[in-house]
Amino acid sequence: MIGITGASGSLGRATAEAVLRTVDPHRVVLTARRPEALADLAERGAHVRPADFEDVRGLTAAFEGVEKLLLISTDRVGARLEQHRAALAGAAAAGVAHVVYTSVPEPVPGNPASVVPDHAGTERSLRESGLRWTMLRNHLYAHLQASAIAGALVSGRLVTNHGTGAAAYVTREDCAAAAAAVLTQEGHEDRVYDISGPEAVSAEDLLALARELGGHEVELVAVDDETFAEGLRAAGLPEAAVRLVTSFGASTREGYLAAVSSAVTDLTGRRPTPLAEAVRAALPR
Repeated sequence: MIGITGASGSLGRATAEAVLRTVDPHRVVLTARRPEALADLAERGAHVRPADFEDVRGLTAAFEGVEKLLLISTDRVGARLEQHRAALAGAAAAGVAHVVYTSVPEPVPGNPASVVPDHAGTERSLRESGLRWTMLRNHLYAHLQASAIAGALVSGRLVTNHGTGAAAYVTREDCAAAAAAVLTQEGHEDRVYDISGPEAVSAEDLLALARELGGHEVELVAVDDETFAEGLRAAGLPEAAVRLVTSFGASTREGYLAAVSSAVTDLTGRRPTPLAEAVRAALPR
């Protein structure tokens, strides 16, 4: 039996769809805070159960019968470690044998990305849990760069705090396909996979793409973290998003997101989607 947490979210649903194309739906357990959002997958035969990461006893019931569980990190950045630990406790109590966790590249103390402490703590807890584990260290989503490109096409300025760093952007669909492969295949226990795109992309590469897509000149404006954050605030982003986006820029600048791996191809048999293709698909027509 395969379980997926957060199955009503974008990554969870994409992974569920990929798994359901491979295995009998009756072997799939999908959990969510709002199980009604998964009614269509329940109609296809999947087991849909409510799950609240604040309730260990409820999590134990939600994971009953599951042998391999995909634990998708929750959206409470900075406050989700206890939720993840509750999920691990519930999984252990339910008899889950193997937990697959969606993490972040290089969750080490020097990495300035604000999500690192939560992921590092969860990885540590999972390794110490006695459960078999797999870490899927997903790189930054490629489609999120479409908004930066779209803004640059309007303003004529691509503002970035990436410096000369680069990031191996990956599509959500490739992350889902990789997760589904680990869930449905054997032999991935106690392994770490960097789930990256096919190339590391710099600010100069983003600039070239903006110029190609816009057909006109776009200027690259390199700024420090404080100036970049002020620009995001002026654009109306909430403070939590400002801190998160700025920290990922700093992580890119310092080289923590540049490693390119073959994991997507190794796991799925297909080449990951290039950033340019993902951005073109995400931009308004």
